[in-house]
Amino acid sequence: MAAPSPGGLLRDSFPIFRQQTYLNTCSLGALSTQSRSRLSEYLELWEARGAAAWYDVWLPALDQLRGRYARLIGAAPHEISLHPSISAAIAAVAEALDHRSRPRILTTSLDFPTLAYQWLARKSEGVELTVVESPDGLEVPLEALDSALDGTTALVATSHVFFRTGAIQEVAPLAEQCHARGAHLLVDGYQAVGQVPVDVKAMGVDFYCGGGLKWLLGGSGIAFLYADTERTGDLQPRVTGWFAHQDPFAFEPRSLVRRTDGRRFEAGTPSMASVYTQLGGLDVLEELGLERILAVTAALRDDLIERATEMGLQPHVARMARNRSAIVSIPSRDPGKDVRRLAEARIISDARPGHVRLSPYFYNIVDDHRAALELLARDTSR
Repeated sequence: MAAPSPGGLLRDSFPIFRQQTYLNTCSLGALSTQSRSRLSEYLELWEARGAAAWYDVWLPALDQLRGRYARLIGAAPHEISLHPSISAAIAAVAEALDHRSRPRILTTSLDFPTLAYQWLARKSEGVELTVVESPDGLEVPLEALDSALDGTTALVATSHVFFRTGAIQEVAPLAEQCHARGAHLLVDGYQAVGQVPVDVKAMGVDFYCGGGLKWLLGGSGIAFLYADTERTGDLQPRVTGWFAHQDPFAFEPRSLVRRTDGRRFEAGTPSMASVYTQLGGLDVLEELGLERILAVTAALRDDLIERATEMGLQPHVARMARNRSAIVSIPSRDPGKDVRRLAEARIISDARPGHVRLSPYFYNIVDDHRAALELLARDTSR
């Protein structure tokens, strides 16, 4: 008897599969009925109670979200701050660093450019950005980052999972390298949390950010920042707002008394619609259990890579299996054209320079990516 096919978990909870084959979680997680229900709950509260809902419902919902994010990454709730985007979270970190004695920031050529833009925008302030190149376009060797580190480096800002190649970085040894040179480490985990194991304490990172857009199924408008209490406690962000105040409802304009925990990196009032949508996404993940999700997603990834290799499609993935995530890039001479051809067949994928990205998740089945590969393989111009 053949082994059962992995995947298809709670597939009926994601209406998009009634009309489409969805293989683009690395860009935007599919909308669940749970998230839609949570969003409706928020709108009903707003309609029925207005601002009165803040005190006994919405503020506790923010605490709940911080706690649930914390559990996902092995942190404490007080180490989590909420933000509208990772760009906003990184900006808070950037404005907390003193660049006078340590002007250098390191990132890599494989990182999402948000990480670089934060520091390029501060060039006039004396900030120096160094982009460490990838020798193979897949990964960045730890040795290359170590060689670039020196006593003037304030921060290394890089990814847990590279958005272009899906390669997983070995974060713990990188953190050791940074701390040995007196530098902080900020890790962008947008493409990691939900599809690969994350333990910020074991990794030893100073900052770690993620959010709802992709693998956490919360849509846009909600992100988080973890700040290690011991290593970042002396940093005071100059980008701030009333949610960072120790007593925000005192409404005191004469002095800024920041919180002493991770929430000092927060700014203004969060989007409660985004918060509720994210709570629904986390309802799904917690119902299934992260261990099960990771196992099923890994099985789908392995089948995708194996099939693509057998078909001669030469998947662009990390050399070592342990460093592969569920983002699988297929080389393409015209990725935009290939993504459109897939869309015509009701298969949703994504294009990045030189590649078509496929990203199966627990709600997918092997037939999803096999159908996509069959269509890509039919293009004789490849």
